[in-house]
Amino acid sequence: MNALSDKEKAVGRTNFHSAVGSELTRRDFLVRSVASGAVGAAGLGAFYFGYTKMKNALPIGIIGTGDEGSILIGALNPDYVDVVAISDIRPYNVHRAFHGDQSSPAVYALRPGLMNKYGYASEDAAKKHVKLYTDYKDMLKDPAIKGVIIALPLHLHHSVAIEALNAGKHVLTEKLMAQTVGKCKSMGRVAAQKKLHLATGHQRHYSILYDNAVDVIKRGLIGEVHHIRAQWHRGNLPGRDSWKPAMPDDKMGKELASAREALKGASGASIEALQKKVAQLELLMMDKDVDAKKFGYQEKTIPAMGSLSPYQVTPLEELIRWRLWARTGGGLMAELGSHQLDAAGIFCSAQRKDGKKARPLTVSAVGVRSLFDNDREVDDHVHCNYEFPSPEYDAKDEAKKQKKIVVSYSSINGNVWGGYGEVVMGTKGTIILETEQEYFLYPTGGPATFVDVVKKDGGVVLDTTASAPPAAAAAEKALDTGAVSKGYREEIEHWAWCIENNPDASDKDPKLNPKCKPEVAMADAIIALTTNIAIRDNKRIEFKDEWFDINHDDTPEGEKPEVKV
Repeated sequence: MNALSDKEKAVGRTNFHSAVGSELTRRDFLVRSVASGAVGAAGLGAFYFGYTKMKNALPIGIIGTGDEGSILIGALNPDYVDVVAISDIRPYNVHRAFHGDQSSPAVYALRPGLMNKYGYASEDAAKKHVKLYTDYKDMLKDPAIKGVIIALPLHLHHSVAIEALNAGKHVLTEKLMAQTVGKCKSMGRVAAQKKLHLATGHQRHYSILYDNAVDVIKRGLIGEVHHIRAQWHRGNLPGRDSWKPAMPDDKMGKELASAREALKGASGASIEALQKKVAQLELLMMDKDVDAKKFGYQEKTIPAMGSLSPYQVTPLEELIRWRLWARTGGGLMAELGSHQLDAAGIFCSAQRKDGKKARPLTVSAVGVRSLFDNDREVDDHVHCNYEFPSPEYDAKDEAKKQKKIVVSYSSINGNVWGGYGEVVMGTKGTIILETEQEYFLYPTGGPATFVDVVKKDGGVVLDTTASAPPAAAAAEKALDTGAVSKGYREEIEHWAWCIENNPDASDKDPKLNPKCKPEVAMADAIIALTTNIAIRDNKRIEFKDEWFDINHDDTPEGEKPEVKV
């Protein structure tokens, strides 16, 4: 996210995974384990996070197979979960669920489909095992299904999750947990009452990369953490917006007819390109006749704003472009910021002695829509500042009240400079995490010197030299197990394993419960949703302890949970 040069990255890459006397960092433990072949058949995530191979794959259903649902399908491990049913109201999504998204090789790598993941020879063969439902309520009646993954638009998370829990199904829902804190509390209460596992997909809890960063912070290698800077910048612009995909309408129909006509007279290399374009447009047009209104999606008019004309939204557009509307989505904070504020909370918690996750004290934020026309209700940009308590913070002591960690966050469109990631600044060093894939450790002066971890006076400290020793590259190569996992696979594996080994959620051992359980997921939702309120009302908000208590009825929105304790 800092657009570091290759030279800076090479110099800044740390040797913190080297052995430190009789102590081993988590990184070194992992390197040695991979090199020795100790990881075993259960896989790297299981070995690292302390769960084992399943006795039997968990039979599950997937409700919602759109963009996020297809990514989760791509992360499935057949040894842990057996998909026996899917539900979606869009034919295009159903096709992608089976065949993967073949709009490009890069997209297909992320969304390879069930046929690829489970080795089905054809869609017909897959459908002999995987039942297809238009109405998820019918899926929930199947006693063979033990758990469901929910990847629906945000406004449906709480209602579908509660229906699934009431039907006796364990649940893993995509983030954000729900659209309001009251709804989050209701979900958590039902899960507790039904003695079922409810997890939310904040995958950084299962990222080995982030866990190693936490280990470095806990050891005090970067000193006292006092500032975290995070961002998620994207190049979305009018006419090129991932949140506003093309609609299966008359305009697309004309584009398809034109491509078909061009294909008739094509020759050479243009034939393959046109064939792919026609195939993709034909798939997208499959959604043209979906009766979105039947499934609760609404028609509305976005009022005129100054020189901008009113914008008419159809039920089908509300369905396909659900992230753009206040009724169905939660804007940049729900979709992007919640991930990074979750990470910030993990980092702020790393040096606490009580083992609890740090909660923010205040938030100030602004949001603007300066790039896009009157075709949405969400902001283009958000800029936020948070105060988190440091381990020494004490609200009753005037001096210790100043012991805070300031977290700044920005998510913007129209300029991708810096990408996305987090910078964790301490009194002795700085950690930089980029795109959930790379990790760098620097002294406070920046990337001018190489950082090593050494043992000194009975502890571990950072030592700087002019260049990296050869051992660093050797150790890095020893960990070459492919692309760094972002945690999707591991979160699903552990959720399934917890269901097998703690089916009534009665054992409170952390290893036997999902890391992002209701109390944790709700805290992430509170940060994102309270930030949206601060933006809307243009005010600084102090977080209340009662909001974070799942059994307390107070919420930042003032909406009480619909489910009683």
